[in-house]
Amino acid sequence: MLGRMSLPSGMSYNISELSNTPLCYESLSGSCARLKRPFSIRFTMYMFMVVTILITVCGNLLVITSIAHFKQLHTSTNYLILSLAVCDFLLGLFVMPCSTIRSVDGCWYLGDFLCKIHTSTDIMLSTSSIFHLSFISIDRYFAVCKPLKYETSITPFTILTMIICSWILPGIFAYGMIFLDLNIIGAGDSPHRNCIGGCTLIFNKLSGTFASMISFFIPGFVMLGIYLKIYLVARSQARSIKDMTQHFQIAEEHKSGVQRQREKKAAKTLGIVMGVFLICWTPFFVCNTMDPFIDYSVPPLLVDALVWFGYLNSAFNPIVYAFFYSWFRRALRIIVFGKVFHPQSCRTKLFSE
Repeated sequence: MLGRMSLPSGMSYNISELSNTPLCYESLSGSCARLKRPFSIRFTMYMFMVVTILITVCGNLLVITSIAHFKQLHTSTNYLILSLAVCDFLLGLFVMPCSTIRSVDGCWYLGDFLCKIHTSTDIMLSTSSIFHLSFISIDRYFAVCKPLKYETSITPFTILTMIICSWILPGIFAYGMIFLDLNIIGAGDSPHRNCIGGCTLIFNKLSGTFASMISFFIPGFVMLGIYLKIYLVARSQARSIKDMTQHFQIAEEHKSGVQRQREKKAAKTLGIVMGVFLICWTPFFVCNTMDPFIDYSVPPLLVDALVWFGYLNSAFNPIVYAFFYSWFRRALRIIVFGKVFHPQSCRTKLFSE
């Protein structure tokens, strides 16, 4: 069953050896050992995780409020960013707090069913994030590389379809795999499943490879290819604009040039968001793919650390927006100082058209 985990590295499961070891469930035979850590380490871990959760929840809530409130931000790209921020917000609000206690104590106290809910939601939200980023890269590709086809190709219906697919498909994939136990069929007697009171995600060789390819590697390589194309086209356009000398085109070229520069900056910023996502989650997915092939020898503590490194991505996104988007900084000031409650504040101009 899912919801079982291994003892700390270097320990084997033996009742006599655990007589002086604190357990997750003292009254149950076969309980997992609770991790013994000095108070200073526990305190530091809790502080780090709580700060990460607060930044994730508050930062993404500000992104959600900004895009939802200000009418000038109601664009196709921003709707995708809004949906991505909701994904990160839910991760910080519902998944990360439960993971905090599990990470510090090494125990899961909510039972197998809620373990499956937690695990499924975690997989769904991380997969949903990369689906959103994939669709954002497609949106930027049309905006920069095929601007004349943008309005006809990226319609409100197209954006709605992208958002729905970014939520529904990862949900079916994650909840179906975990609740049907497709991830552990044929996994054998993994050492991660030898005690009661944990909540460690286990994959067999096939499901681990398939899940990592669908959730990360395939969309990741697709996004890298798209952003490489965007970079090459943007560089070519910049050279073309620089070479234009016809006086009768100056006004029009300036107007269209400003728009192109805005599109390129958006593509660059979202490319950085994608890069941060890949950096944060690549170690976990590489480890997750390899673990079944090396007889589950990756220490659970290392896996847990890599999961939290991936969680950091959800906290970094609002920081990237604040650093690169002047409209987000202006919206942030309006929200923080309470001006968002003023009549007609939703029509505030955050940038020149």
